[in-house]
Amino acid sequence: MITGATKNKVDAIWQKMWEGGITNPLDVITNITYLMFMRQLDEKELKTERMEMMLGEPLPHIFPDEYENDRKEVITGKEMRWSSFKDKRAEDMYRIVDQFAFPFIKTLGDESAYSRAMENATFGFPAGKPSLLEKAVTGVDELLSDFDEHIGDLGDLYEYMLSKLSTAGTNGQFRTPAHIREMMVKFVDPRPGELICDPACGTAGFLISAAEHIRSNYENGMTAEQWDAFMGTNGAEPQFSGFEMDQTMLRISAMNLMLHEVEAPDVRYLDSVSQKNDISNKFDVILANPPFTGSVDVEDINKSLRAMVNTKQTELLFVALFLRMLKIGGRCACIVPNGVLFRSNSKAYGQLRRELVENQKLEAIIYMPSGVFKPYSGVSTAILVFTKTNAGGTNNVWLYNMESDGYTLDDKRDPDEKHNDIPDIFERWTKLDAEGERERTEKSFLVPKQEIVDNDYDFSFNKYAKTEYERIEYPPTEEILADLEDLNAQMVAGLAELKKMLGGEL
Repeated sequence: MITGATKNKVDAIWQKMWEGGITNPLDVITNITYLMFMRQLDEKELKTERMEMMLGEPLPHIFPDEYENDRKEVITGKEMRWSSFKDKRAEDMYRIVDQFAFPFIKTLGDESAYSRAMENATFGFPAGKPSLLEKAVTGVDELLSDFDEHIGDLGDLYEYMLSKLSTAGTNGQFRTPAHIREMMVKFVDPRPGELICDPACGTAGFLISAAEHIRSNYENGMTAEQWDAFMGTNGAEPQFSGFEMDQTMLRISAMNLMLHEVEAPDVRYLDSVSQKNDISNKFDVILANPPFTGSVDVEDINKSLRAMVNTKQTELLFVALFLRMLKIGGRCACIVPNGVLFRSNSKAYGQLRRELVENQKLEAIIYMPSGVFKPYSGVSTAILVFTKTNAGGTNNVWLYNMESDGYTLDDKRDPDEKHNDIPDIFERWTKLDAEGERERTEKSFLVPKQEIVDNDYDFSFNKYAKTEYERIEYPPTEEILADLEDLNAQMVAGLAELKKMLGGEL
């Protein structure tokens, strides 16, 4: 979550670029993103230099000793760094960024997803207004100083900028907060060497959370081969894959992943539910918050998905897609709108729920409060956690009714440490056997598969929860009426005394 002060800094940069003639919101976002990336590359280089001094031995660097552009002009790598050009005169800064620094960042990553995403990228600052670039560089430098120790939080900045677009949210797309992503990652526990995918990756938040989870929990025991897969280097199959239909999002995700040491992920332009995507039985882990609404070309929907759920509803098609793309034994944690859990006005909803219960292993449903995605959306959602088996395996399904997530559930989403169910969720997730003894009046409990079948595969929490009614004994009617008459008499007497006092003053 970013603060109001940070939002004000973004707004100030945005206003300067607007006044300078960059009026298309997507162009504003794209150009701010390039500058953010340049600064973060320099921060990475500074960390490498500090590490070299500590270790006393050379390490791989981002910037070369010298760089030659297409015009055969040569510049030192140091001059292309943010810390060098940010303090130069506007004209000199523009020349370095336009002719050297920007062309250089397009060459990073060789034939990687990043280089593909940047292939047609253009430098969007007008040549006749070098002062505009100078103002933007100063603004970005001040903005990112808030994030130097929390690089993962840059997704919140992107989300805030994207919220300024008039089309934001119309396709059911909104970023998943970091703490919700991290919770979902823990459910599936991605490990070194496992192939991980988000078929609707946006700014690559889920992939970054998965990468951070692997590094935090398994880094010390990883082999050279596993590191190659993690980074996508030395010919290894990339561990991280993401598909997206927005070119701006692709560039952001590729930059974001590179800044998190994932140098060559398989991130590409692809309509995941279309016939162009024929991936099946490939991934060990899928993490996703797919779009819930939006236009889908019915003729282009992959036939294998329609065979599982005959629908054009994206929320159903994506869950069917996850099942197809997972290996046997693969795990998934995905967000779905609440309608998927109970809607019965379309046969496809029931088909999908039955598929998860009868043919796969449905493990958990976490019902989230509707304010989790505010201020961008008030939609009610849930997290489905399941394993692909194609042979059943659902036994008891764990239900948890999350009432709070550590933030207020209004548009401000301020921290609220007193109300946070997430620690309790993991405490109980690690002790599921004990959940079988929980009363149905609690926030969480286990539901046997047969009970779900008997309820026609309805996943609603209230279908299985027990409401406890407290019996209240009221006094007899005569006693209540006597009390009311007494209160009325007191009011009349009090009013008479007030009139007397006012009359005395007159």
